[in-house]
Amino acid sequence: MPGDSSGLKVLVVDDSNTIRRSAEIFLKQGGYEVMLADDGFDALAKVSDYEPQLIFCDILMPKLDGYQTCAIIKRNERFAATPVVMLSSKDGVFDKARGRMVGCQDYLTKPFTKDQLLQAVRQFGMQTQGAR
Repeated sequence: MPGDSSGLKVLVVDDSNTIRRSAEIFLKQGGYEVMLADDGFDALAKVSDYEPQLIFCDILMPKLDGYQTCAIIKRNERFAATPVVMLSSKDGVFDKARGRMVGCQDYLTKPFTKDQLLQAVRQFGMQTQGAR
């Protein structure tokens, strides 16, 4: 079904259980397959194992922050085209510019709404479906 993004595999990376669970509920209501990771290292393992078609990644996380996580994902040829949307409570110009420098496609400020999250999936999920 062209243009249908249901069944899209989405990875949500955030050290906050509340944010992960909210995103999971919103995305599942939207008909998407959801995987969760609680830090950058967990995310890297899941990206490799599950090959998500879209990744939402928190910036401020212990061990490996979102910028580092995104940069590592984008350096891997297999996942260079996978859209990454950064999640952060910070929405400064510098933060957004730094996100773009490591390869993220967009930036969602927390707390996000169900509509904002699903809109990002519709916008970036279509890109990966067309590319596969």
